[in-house]
Amino acid sequence: MASKIGDLLVKADLISPEQLETALQEQRQNGGLLGSNLIKLGYIEEKYLTSFLSDQYGVPAINLSEFEIDPDVIKIIPSDVAKKHHVLPVNRAGATLVVAMADPTNIYAIDDLKFMTGYNIEVVVAAEASILAAIQQYYEEEQDDHFSDLISEFEEEEMEVLTDDDDLDEDELEKSSEEAPVVKLVNLILFEAIKRNASDIHVEPYEKLLRVRFRVDGVLQEVMKPPFRLKNAIVSRLKIMAQLDIAERRLPQDGRIKLKVSKEKEMDFRVSVLPTLFGEKVVLRLLDKSNLQLDMTKLGFEPKQLQVFKNAIFKPWGMVLVTGPTGSGKTTTLYSALTELNKVTENISTAEDPVEYNLVGINQVQMHEEIGLNFAACLRAFLRQDPDIIMVGEIRDFETAEIAVKAALTGHLVFSTLHTNDAPSTINRLLNMGVEPFLVASSVNCIMAQRLCRKICVNCKEKIEVPPQALIDIGVPPDEVSDFQVQKGRGCKVCSDTGYKGRIAMYEVLDCSEEVRELILNGASSTEIKREAMRQGMKTLRQSALGKLREGVTTMEEVVRTTIGDS
Repeated sequence: MASKIGDLLVKADLISPEQLETALQEQRQNGGLLGSNLIKLGYIEEKYLTSFLSDQYGVPAINLSEFEIDPDVIKIIPSDVAKKHHVLPVNRAGATLVVAMADPTNIYAIDDLKFMTGYNIEVVVAAEASILAAIQQYYEEEQDDHFSDLISEFEEEEMEVLTDDDDLDEDELEKSSEEAPVVKLVNLILFEAIKRNASDIHVEPYEKLLRVRFRVDGVLQEVMKPPFRLKNAIVSRLKIMAQLDIAERRLPQDGRIKLKVSKEKEMDFRVSVLPTLFGEKVVLRLLDKSNLQLDMTKLGFEPKQLQVFKNAIFKPWGMVLVTGPTGSGKTTTLYSALTELNKVTENISTAEDPVEYNLVGINQVQMHEEIGLNFAACLRAFLRQDPDIIMVGEIRDFETAEIAVKAALTGHLVFSTLHTNDAPSTINRLLNMGVEPFLVASSVNCIMAQRLCRKICVNCKEKIEVPPQALIDIGVPPDEVSDFQVQKGRGCKVCSDTGYKGRIAMYEVLDCSEEVRELILNGASSTEIKREAMRQGMKTLRQSALGKLREGVTTMEEVVRTTIGDS
């Protein structure tokens, strides 16, 4: 059926044969419906796909984001059944239940629903991604009750404060961590984080309380406070899942948890355990390959910025550097560039610490400092492996910088990251490490700084009035103030009343032109390099953020939070 629909889409000129083949390959690797994979790859828009499916199947199409469903209707189909068949009840009329489905030909699901509910089933078609998002939204309240229900299993009067962790032996820790309520609670925390699209989970012990926070769209929010007496049991459970030593509570440890969420989806958690004053703090980084956006056109680049970056990555040799703080999306940008370059004719090797996502066709190496496998050692080994393209996770010292620069000057394309505030200051950082100015000027093709800002929730977006002076204060030219229509999220169920849903990147792309190279050779300051780059058309991070504000993508608060004004 999938290939038949695919052939029909090709015949209707909605996709090309090559796009169909790529989508079918993605479907074989990661599962899901063909239509969902086509949308995820950016080959077709959701509205065109649902309209096409509606015509083919002879059933109405529905846009779930514009449809408010009665909670009583939602209750007719239990959440587990809705998730199993990827269906959503949308309306009820007498003995008929209207159900949204991505595949209206799934007779088994329709019969199952008819038997279970006792209603006649009338099908409308919607995109699979919209159905899954709606299931998450409408069944959210039911799931949110699980936390309080589970915590109520632990009697408050049973709580006790342990003053000395060393009194617990390994057997007691393991036994307590395997108790059913503890296992349930930890699983619920992990699944809740996945449901909310969190990037990190923080389990934090303090003197008399234990709290769990999620980082959603780059901002931490408190989720729950489990009973304090469960501190050791919860941490031990997480350590067992990550295959760490539960008896070692004095040293930091790192591990990984792989979780099967559904038939098609697996989730990786990178686990870091740190001994603190009142016990071990655990931070889990969620790595969801299905959410990894590798299409460069959808990362947030402006057309000119994307062209400069693409010109740099398609050069046969030289260095491309991406800078920004931890969690600014540097890895995603580099992976998207490598995916663009990933051809059978290219030998691509990466040195990463840690390897976050597995990329087919790319040789990825995990660093192990304790045995001497660092970036410099790995880079030397790469140069003996007949490489075309090399990615070094981070340039931290002179040795790594020197080898990377020499590799770039001997016919290799080198990607790497640094931690600097903006693109021009990256030049000074390399010079301060000890790299000669003529080597920097000869090897660097492009430097890109980036940040992530939160996007306004599309479900509750509204225009707000802002004094013109406030816009001028954050860097808007006075003659452009009248063009700005500032927007903000009111807060709704979809965005958990934050007003924000999702993030987008802002970029500052410095093209190393002949004039910029001349300035580097003459020992110019980062301010002088920045002025010359801006004269040639470079947009700063603040200017990029203001562009997103003008387009109604983000808010003034996010512009100020994530970028620094241009001096």
